[in-house]
Amino acid sequence: MIKSIKLSDFRNFRAKSLGFSDYITTIVGPNASGKTNILEALYLLSTAKSFKARLEAEMIKYERNLAKVKGGGLEVMITRGDNGWPKKKLLVNGVPKRTIDFAGNFKAVLFGPWDMDLVTESPSVRRKFLDSVLSQVDREYRRSILSYEKGLRQRNRLLFRIREEGVSRSQLLFWNQLLIKNGDYLSAKRQEFIDFVNSEGSPSNTHYRLEYDKSVISDGRLEQYKEEEVAAATTLVGPHRDDFIFFEGKRILASYGSRGEQRMGILWLKMSELNYIEAKTEIRPTLLLDDIFSELDHEHRDVVMGLAKKQQTIITTTDVHFLKGLGKVERIELKS
Repeated sequence: MIKSIKLSDFRNFRAKSLGFSDYITTIVGPNASGKTNILEALYLLSTAKSFKARLEAEMIKYERNLAKVKGGGLEVMITRGDNGWPKKKLLVNGVPKRTIDFAGNFKAVLFGPWDMDLVTESPSVRRKFLDSVLSQVDREYRRSILSYEKGLRQRNRLLFRIREEGVSRSQLLFWNQLLIKNGDYLSAKRQEFIDFVNSEGSPSNTHYRLEYDKSVISDGRLEQYKEEEVAAATTLVGPHRDDFIFFEGKRILASYGSRGEQRMGILWLKMSELNYIEAKTEIRPTLLLDDIFSELDHEHRDVVMGLAKKQQTIITTTDVHFLKGLGKVERIELKS
């Protein structure tokens, strides 16, 4: 739960302080007023990452050099840095922290229209989602993903040198073992989360489930693909190739589900994410809803309304009519 947030030169805000209810807070304003930017700032405090910026420097207000987001004893500072490369500093109660120790102090689940991409877009979108969930609840997962990604980059460089310079394959042994050790942990935790989601009941008399398409990494599989990997200069097996598939009954949701069924599948996943984080940490995360009511029909809207009342929830919208049924809420008005 978060009581307040303070923004300095963040996105379109020169200086902005906001307070949030323990229950439901609505942020109402026209397009381009900065509603989503506020949720981005909250998500940044939760994960140390943006859900929308391609480059971190994009979060700094135009023609400014330093952006700050502060709330709940957490602070993120982003500077343009040397030669335009952004630098990020993370603090907890004024003490500098690494990402591994910063992420997860404030727990949040984000739900926006772009989450439909989880059903229909590339596997990288779904892997990023798994990492965002598991990194909030498991420090070892955060350590393992950082170690795995670093090892993967080094191994791919070595594969390139084997192909182009003829260096010895024996140099792969260290990186193979590093990737196998960390990859096994990542795969096990991803499987655990997917099993939890599949144990959660589906809404509206539907039967949703996820199928984990796991890319196992082992000595045997690395040996199996050794020639292809050198030819491609790329590691071809491991969690960086994982995916999961949405099903409704026996139907693959991306191929055979209606738009409404796909939306309900995402809602089921987000409800499960809230419950998983609570089950693992005994803390109910804050729910961030970004202008989703316009995307939902009446039935789905009622489900979200009920969900919004189960934890601290912060909702953005352009239309106050969508907020009927929420009862008494704290309201923040933004102007363009």
